[in-house]
Amino acid sequence: QVQLVESGGGLVQAGGSLRLSCAASGRTFGDYTMGWFRQAPGKEREFVAAVTWRGDSTYYQDSLKGRFIISRDNAKNTVFLQMNSLKPEDTAVYYCAADFSRAADLRFGVSSRGSWGQGTQVTVSS
Repeated sequence: QVQLVESGGGLVQAGGSLRLSCAASGRTFGDYTMGWFRQAPGKEREFVAAVTWRGDSTYYQDSLKGRFIISRDNAKNTVFLQMNSLKPEDTAVYYCAADFSRAADLRFGVSSRGSWGQGTQVTVSS
């Protein structure tokens, strides 16, 4: 399995931006579809975004399109999540995920062959 470590979370005011990073190690990064999920207090974990192994196609939770951008750098074994125009309701723990599923299917969940990072806290103040 691949090991994933997120970074870049923190406290930001509403309207601000953050860029999350997820560094992968342990297996060939390019083998994986990569994605981001988030979990707010008292809520279930939800899909945020996914990117194909080549980085040529991206998928988003409908409500986040236009504000969040997922990208990857296979040379650096890293996937990114650029978050703009942040809102208090974006407050959550953000998790990086790697899977062998199609990127278009990652919104339905991470398979038993997938991996999760430990999460990074994002807090948006009003």
